[in-house]
Amino acid sequence: MTSSLRQDAQVIIDAALDAAQPHAAVGKALADFSVEEGGRVVLMAVGKAAYAMAQAAAGILGGRVDRGIVITKYDHIGPPIPGLQLREAGHPVVDENSVRATEEALKMVEGLKPRDRVLLLISGGGSALFESPRIPLAELQDITQQMLRSGADIVEMNTVRKRLSAVKGGRFAQACQPAGVFAVVLSDIIGDPLDMIASGPAYPDSATCGEALAVVDKYGLRLSAEALRLLSEETPKQLHNVETRVTGSVKQLCAAAEEAARALGYEPVMLTSSLDCVAREAGAFLAAIARDHQAGPSLAYILGGETVVQVKGGGKGGRNQEIALSGALGIQGLENTAIFSLGSDGTDGPTDAAGGYCDGHSVDTLSKQSISAEAYLADNNAYPALAACDGLIMTGPTGTNVNDLSVLLIKR
Repeated sequence: MTSSLRQDAQVIIDAALDAAQPHAAVGKALADFSVEEGGRVVLMAVGKAAYAMAQAAAGILGGRVDRGIVITKYDHIGPPIPGLQLREAGHPVVDENSVRATEEALKMVEGLKPRDRVLLLISGGGSALFESPRIPLAELQDITQQMLRSGADIVEMNTVRKRLSAVKGGRFAQACQPAGVFAVVLSDIIGDPLDMIASGPAYPDSATCGEALAVVDKYGLRLSAEALRLLSEETPKQLHNVETRVTGSVKQLCAAAEEAARALGYEPVMLTSSLDCVAREAGAFLAAIARDHQAGPSLAYILGGETVVQVKGGGKGGRNQEIALSGALGIQGLENTAIFSLGSDGTDGPTDAAGGYCDGHSVDTLSKQSISAEAYLADNNAYPALAACDGLIMTGPTGTNVNDLSVLLIKR
């Protein structure tokens, strides 16, 4: 039955990721795209799903694209796309390649005319990948690392990063003027806040200077005097040259998981697509549900969203791996019960794993190897623990990015 559970988990994972691929979603959004006669089309794709989105758009528009660039994470690029420059850069922390690629993008939109159109394809991860810093790069990298370790959520992080950037918070759309911008957004943030996805390069910023400074105070961030001055400088609040279409979200990911679980004989229970808490608390929550529902039919409890990790140790792992390892502690000894969690982009934290899988035997398997699940979790070291019990979920880059999926399976 343990083997069967793992197979069921894989079926659900495959179905969910397949449904979340951006090709169809981009095609649907481009039904509304048009350009004046004689106008040029400049294609810009940024984020972890940038390559797949650009590939879809280029296939639909064909020779209408005058020039363009794809900026995505390392090892996320496939074969060449005619007419487009393909660039890889750092994530989750901006690096020199991020800055160089963004400068290329800015040069491509110089001198555009009112009849020209910038097709901007945005997906999660763009905050690090698409960047023209207003402070020294090393300081921006340090501030990002501070926020990542503090447990700040993505909205808090982007509220700060927008004010330290020449392309975030609507500033890239300003750089495209007088040309219009048609933005297609693949959402990786709960509630689809357009000014926060990839830090809103083409959307007015709803956050205020006061909110940015409050994030600094909340987490005790160390900033230079210049960075603090920039946090007090307001971002664009109106943009008149932008149309936006949101396409794809975590709800689609969860719906596909629900359908796949039902086809496997489980009774699916959709708990939420807005999960937003500390990762190990989500794992403990799923385990508590598991303990209370050991009798009855086969059940699949489904959650979507994005948790955070409070980094207090020096180990290796990610939020989804912590959900799985935390859940393992709560379902120890339960038969035919498993918890798995993964990031839809195929990358969980700074690791090559998409997430983790554990069942009622995982903790005992670790104990036999003198590995304490509690101690490894306390050290934020879920990756080697999961590796030791064959619990790492490895997908490689998936081509999409629509939050995370967490599932509890109880099979009868």
